[in-house]
Amino acid sequence: MTSNGLGEDISINTDWTSGISDSSYFFKQKYAKYRRKGNIKIPFWLQPMKYYKGKAWYKKEVIIPSDWKGKDILFFLERCHWETRLWVDGEEIGMQNALGAPHRYDLTGKLSTGKHVLVLCVDNRIKNIDPGNSSHSLADHTQGNWNGVVGDMFLEVRPKVNISSVKVMPERLHKKVNVLAYLMNRNNKDANVVLEIVVGNEKAWQQYTLKPGENQVMVSLTMKGNIKCWDEFSPFLYDLKLSVKDNKTGEINVYIDRFGFRDIKIVDRKLMINDRQLFLRGTLECAVFPKTGFPATDVKSWKKIYTACRRHGLNHVRFHSWCPPKAAFVAADELGIYLEIECSSWANLSTTIGDGSDLDYFIWEESKRIVREFGNHPSFCMMMYGNEPAGKRCSAYLSNFISFWKECDGRRLYCSGAGWPNLLINDFLSDPTPRIQGWKQGLNSIINSQPPSTDYDWSEYIGRFQQPMVSHEIGQWCVYPNFKEMAKYDGVMRPRNFEIFQETLAENGMAHLADSFLLASGKLQALCYKADIEAALRTKDFGGFQLLGLSDFPGQGTALVGVLDAFWEEKGYIRPEEYRRFCNSTVPLLRLPKLIYTNQETVKGSLEVAHFGAAPLEVTSTAWTLKTKEGKTIASGKLAHQPIGIGNCIPLGQLEIPLDKVDVPSCLTLEATLGDYANSWHIWVYPAAVQKVADEAQLLMTDRLDTKALQRLQEGGNVLLSLRKGSLPAEAGGEVEIGFSSIFWNTSWTLGQAPHTLGILCNPAHPALSEFPTEYYSDYQWWDAMSYSSAIETAKIDKNLKPIVRVIDDWFTNRPLALLFEVKVGKGKLLVSGVDFWQNMDKRVEAKQLLYSLKKYMCSDNFKPILNVCPQSLLVL
Repeated sequence: MTSNGLGEDISINTDWTSGISDSSYFFKQKYAKYRRKGNIKIPFWLQPMKYYKGKAWYKKEVIIPSDWKGKDILFFLERCHWETRLWVDGEEIGMQNALGAPHRYDLTGKLSTGKHVLVLCVDNRIKNIDPGNSSHSLADHTQGNWNGVVGDMFLEVRPKVNISSVKVMPERLHKKVNVLAYLMNRNNKDANVVLEIVVGNEKAWQQYTLKPGENQVMVSLTMKGNIKCWDEFSPFLYDLKLSVKDNKTGEINVYIDRFGFRDIKIVDRKLMINDRQLFLRGTLECAVFPKTGFPATDVKSWKKIYTACRRHGLNHVRFHSWCPPKAAFVAADELGIYLEIECSSWANLSTTIGDGSDLDYFIWEESKRIVREFGNHPSFCMMMYGNEPAGKRCSAYLSNFISFWKECDGRRLYCSGAGWPNLLINDFLSDPTPRIQGWKQGLNSIINSQPPSTDYDWSEYIGRFQQPMVSHEIGQWCVYPNFKEMAKYDGVMRPRNFEIFQETLAENGMAHLADSFLLASGKLQALCYKADIEAALRTKDFGGFQLLGLSDFPGQGTALVGVLDAFWEEKGYIRPEEYRRFCNSTVPLLRLPKLIYTNQETVKGSLEVAHFGAAPLEVTSTAWTLKTKEGKTIASGKLAHQPIGIGNCIPLGQLEIPLDKVDVPSCLTLEATLGDYANSWHIWVYPAAVQKVADEAQLLMTDRLDTKALQRLQEGGNVLLSLRKGSLPAEAGGEVEIGFSSIFWNTSWTLGQAPHTLGILCNPAHPALSEFPTEYYSDYQWWDAMSYSSAIETAKIDKNLKPIVRVIDDWFTNRPLALLFEVKVGKGKLLVSGVDFWQNMDKRVEAKQLLYSLKKYMCSDNFKPILNVCPQSLLVL
């Protein structure tokens, strides 16, 4: 409907399927103008041009030719949303309610030669079956709860004896393909038939006698010579032709498909594909189609998505609480992508499973429809019920569900649900624990509470379980909105949320910084993803990870978690080849207990590799270098080792690098190269003995603007105000919870989970930072500063204030925040630091260096603040 401009205008009373969970939209003053008629803008997801929830009626007149007389006639609807009811010439035929599979109506005997009227009613309301109002099969957050039918729609005619469906079961080790054919005999008596199978140049046939109705028959073909297998490296597909011939009439019905020889199983707590260890490097696909508002049904669109995945080193896609159309499987088959499919449900928040509701039956039936429809695709490697279930009896329900599927179809692996529960019957586990930031962790996560290192992994946790584990929805690292992306939204979905964020940024005087905020926060986002992915790769015999995500998730508050946008296109701050250095089939890895050093220390660590390639690597040495930003080599070496087998935690050698040659504060790059694969990490080296600043005595360093400090300013002196962490009043930014990482998911959907910021933005050439090497964005040398700091809201002092170091705020608030700024106060000069230079300074190497850099600047002729503020405006601090 929405593609045709039909539906109701969006209003404050629109009855959204998913509901607006962040009630602040309805009462906060900042959203008042977006609640007015004619300017309705929802900040939490993409907004459709029109919205409709209910019954919609579609009518079509058809003419049936005379040669269809006496034959089977089927009505095929590829993707419906949601429930359909069909009438032929006023007679109701039936109802279909699949969300993840086509709707098929048997019209045999209902359509005589000549003209007929088909009437289809499509109802997209949640009624007795509630899959979960946040399920991506129907939620407003992604594809939207659209109404209609997309993809192929046709009437199909078949002989009375025909192939209704086919289950293809290749046996890789035996070079054999078994085909279970469901054959329909519409005659009132037995039919003698010949069933022929053709694969390439080989064929086999067999005669059968079919009873009236549906018959199941098996036919097998053993391949001659060697076969080619299907996997991510060589997705070889065989063409299969199955035909059934009615011996009496001579009529032939043909079924054509493609399949691959592959098996996926568990051996010794490892995922294995074709007897080779498999590590899943995956991302989620959540039914995000901004131009159309419904899933793509063409192969080209899906190849664009999968190609983006492959270019970023991924081999796996999880379909979160939905099942895509056939084109998605076809494209994955051809490109070698391992798919995990779910049965259209996220049974949480609004519903449960296992408690006897109609949803329990629906999931069973939906899973059968999905497997019957798409089960022959070699890319269909894993299946779950859906996402993060709730319900007192959900574990028992899901145990039965998994038991059923493991017994009746061994072509893929099965797991209860994404995230939980960890059941013994699962083939593998999906678990949210192995990641560096979790829900409700806030600033207590690894990346925000522990100094930077690269030596942690999840081995202890996964060792508690008997099955291989895949980490659930790792990442969720946000980036600032890319407002240039807005021009792409020329279809049914519009970025009204981005419009709000862009307007509030301009209202706060920072519109000119939008691109800089994007790039700086994007660099931090990429760093966070690198940390998450490398931790997974460092975990011995881990099953893999599922990112959330490689691309943006436009709903649930606006979760800009992708290095790619909602169109699977780059944002401009990390190239695919950079991403593949730490996310690929082969990745060199570094274990270091810390990344911040003094020049009296020695870097002691080890290099290893995660190699999940097509074959072992015949490489027997790894080269490493430690270089300055300017390219000067501090140290280098070559580590000899054995050829690299399949697996991870494969040692390459030890590193021991003295740093006494580093005589200035430096950011060094440690790079390891193994054949065609390379990876790198930054480490920072500072002088062990921080120099004294000449004329430092002229500075007054204080933690408050007391009488003494104000007097010094009045006399023309220089004052360094370093705020103690936790001392900043809420009205000046004290309520902003600042950490090192970027925002997790988003502050709206997580109800304000910390951190609330997206890293720093600075001019690296500013003289205040001359002794503290930095880029314009956050890297690990800022971890200490961000961990001991407050973000100061500068508009409360002066709207014209331009910080030395900005803190990038959450796009929902877009406050002008500073970590460091300078002003003139009367005759004096003041530098204000949100970084606490008081606590634990004896242990904070980088804090001492940053403080030295600031003091040196303040005692130099370069310290010339431009903006003059009155002392009273500073009292807010």
